[in-house]
Amino acid sequence: MTARAVVVSGRGVGRLRTGHPWVFRSDLRDDGGPPGVVRLTDERGKPLGSALYSPASEIRARWLAPPDVTVDAAWWKGMVAAALERRRGITAGAYRVVHAEGDGLPSLIVDRYGDVAVAQFLSAGLEAARDDVIAAIRDSLAPAGLLLRNDAAVRERERLPRDVTPAFGEVPETIEVGEGDRPAIRYLARPWAGQKTGAFLDQRENRLLLGGLVPRGARCLDAFAYHGLFALHLAAAGAAEVVAVEISADAIAALERNVQLNGLTGVRAVEANAFDWLRAAAAGGERFDVVVLDPPAFARDRRSLPRALAGYKEVNLRAMQLLAPGGLLLTASCSHHVHRGDFFAMLAEAAADSGRRLQLLEIRGASADHPEVVTIPETGYLKAALLRALT
Repeated sequence: MTARAVVVSGRGVGRLRTGHPWVFRSDLRDDGGPPGVVRLTDERGKPLGSALYSPASEIRARWLAPPDVTVDAAWWKGMVAAALERRRGITAGAYRVVHAEGDGLPSLIVDRYGDVAVAQFLSAGLEAARDDVIAAIRDSLAPAGLLLRNDAAVRERERLPRDVTPAFGEVPETIEVGEGDRPAIRYLARPWAGQKTGAFLDQRENRLLLGGLVPRGARCLDAFAYHGLFALHLAAAGAAEVVAVEISADAIAALERNVQLNGLTGVRAVEANAFDWLRAAAAGGERFDVVVLDPPAFARDRRSLPRALAGYKEVNLRAMQLLAPGGLLLTASCSHHVHRGDFFAMLAEAAADSGRRLQLLEIRGASADHPEVVTIPETGYLKAALLRALT
């Protein structure tokens, strides 16, 4: 069955030619029809390729393949298999197999936890291809079970239901994951109920980096700690004390289970609002040798960007004030609306206001299994910096 044609305006064609795969509602000359795979053409009828069409989304179409390629079950299998092949050599107990647009598979996330997989279908167009995508995951990964974590808020904008349901096999409530080899840190991922698909895999390499830099006997702070994965690496590396600040009681409980799982001492979980705690700690003259700031996304859309940047500046200012001379700050933003330039400009303002001289040691991002396409800035959503306090 031939996919129906959808006509794209000149502005939309221009965006596609720059390498960005999104076609917005205002870029279509004709609109309507069911979700699924469509053929895109320009206003003269020239074919532009295949795309996923979502009739209720502001992002109406997501480009998939050039005009001479048929998007069918074999195509999906080949694309998932190619994404898996690009991860050859990754030995982590949990890692991302498909990073949506970063792997040419827009709105599809597939993460592997041991011998099971967790997927997210984040658009109505992709949902229409569910059977072919699930078959591709089964054939390429051969997991013992596949869980569909289709509870992300973005599905509401696609007018899709939010649910968590197994596609096949069995996926346990918790999965023990090993990370690193100094020795390996163990943590319990929660594929049914944890953030994202069960754990924050995008920070894995940053956790390993910081674990290799922390001085023995250091006093450390993990703010917005969630399940405490940064705290685990810091404690295992020989920190004398790690204060882990997290507002969620449920996350604190998971953090404490992870600490027990590793037989670590010196991790002190604090249930508190990190904004308030950081402000009070800075006012009280506290000092830390290592500080980690890994907050949730403050900018949910472009309209919230000014307020988000103010929030990021506030927590970074307080973290900088808390650093002991020579101390390390690893700070991050996972808001894709906050561009790298905005992020580093904010850090410069916070540093100026803090009265500290801060040396940039490394510009960091997500782990390598979360690839970024240079023409799609949204794929590089995670920005991070490693800083050292010189004074």
